[in-house]
Amino acid sequence: MNIPGHELSQRISRLQKQLQDHDMAGALLVQRADLYYFSGTGQNAHLFIPARGEAVLLVKKNLARARRESPLEAIVSMDSFTQLAAFVREVLQPGDRIGLEMDVLPANHYFRYQKILDGFNLVDVSPLIRRIRAVKSAYEVEQMREAAGLSKSVFAYASEIIREGMSEVELASSLEAFARARGHQGAVRMRGFNQELHFGHIMAGESAAAPTFFDGPTGGWGLNPSYPQGAGLNRVKRHQPILIDFVSIVNGYMVDQTRIFSLGSLPPVLDRAFNTALQIKQALMEMGRPGISGSKLYQAAADLARQAGLEEHFMGFEEKVSFVGHGVGLELDELPVIARHVELPLEEGMVFALEPKFIFPDLGVVGIEDTFLVQPHGLEAITSFAERPQLD
Repeated sequence: MNIPGHELSQRISRLQKQLQDHDMAGALLVQRADLYYFSGTGQNAHLFIPARGEAVLLVKKNLARARRESPLEAIVSMDSFTQLAAFVREVLQPGDRIGLEMDVLPANHYFRYQKILDGFNLVDVSPLIRRIRAVKSAYEVEQMREAAGLSKSVFAYASEIIREGMSEVELASSLEAFARARGHQGAVRMRGFNQELHFGHIMAGESAAAPTFFDGPTGGWGLNPSYPQGAGLNRVKRHQPILIDFVSIVNGYMVDQTRIFSLGSLPPVLDRAFNTALQIKQALMEMGRPGISGSKLYQAAADLARQAGLEEHFMGFEEKVSFVGHGVGLELDELPVIARHVELPLEEGMVFALEPKFIFPDLGVVGIEDTFLVQPHGLEAITSFAERPQLD
């Protein structure tokens, strides 16, 4: 599905207003998610958005596809950085401020831009882009609702196929194949440096609590040290939590959802922690509305965990993460962040995943995660599935 032209026009206009407000003459975008967001194509290109005037997409590869996928009118071929520099010098004046995505731009690329754009002032435009992308349009929410429908189907399928003795990777591959056959793009984009994820975390018992590099509460041993997270060869057993934390994606837009399955009852401490996670989810749903900061929501969640005597296990064990929610959209780590010391207030149209979880090194992980849309009077759950899935 191609992004409608009026949708892109609104996005570009919002960025242009921010460029004007921050005294930038234009922005030069190269990161694939940002390119797609503002141009409608993910081809190898530079998108120049002036503070005033028409955006121009300069394409290295593939020009024909870019013209087929993007509704922008100004789409031209770009063979070299010399050509890019000549274009910029035609439309801007020496000394002008040009915004680059410095949060994701490799250093060697920055040095090249610095050389070919000598005389211009290169500044960071990424905070403006991330704030714009944090508030979703009706079109974006529609894509995410479709992704939520796929997610619900994935969890229903999990209920049918989980069995004692199957390996984590067998369960994961079955769910991934199910989702792929129904339109999942496969790749889960993340903006954070060196962060990567393949569909999600699907693990059983203590394996889910294995610590790793990933900037999240759960880890997993994975299959080898080159990709040290997620599903491995551990097998599903009775009376242990089976964590399915799955990212479903439709037309580039994602939702994040977690459910805990089990064959038989869980140990009492895990059952109590799971009930606390449900209480945290409900409390934050009632608090979450435009104007409240992520730090206040996080503190409310941490207080409930502490009151339940579970602070030691909340959002990690020993090595904790300091958030309980994160924005989702084209990337898994968008704004807003529901985290300690993050004062960014919620706005109508923001979409984020709320994931209160408790980690027990010798037992596993329990918790819940759903994706929410910030509405004028509170949070609307986009994702849905039974909070306590029952297995036959």
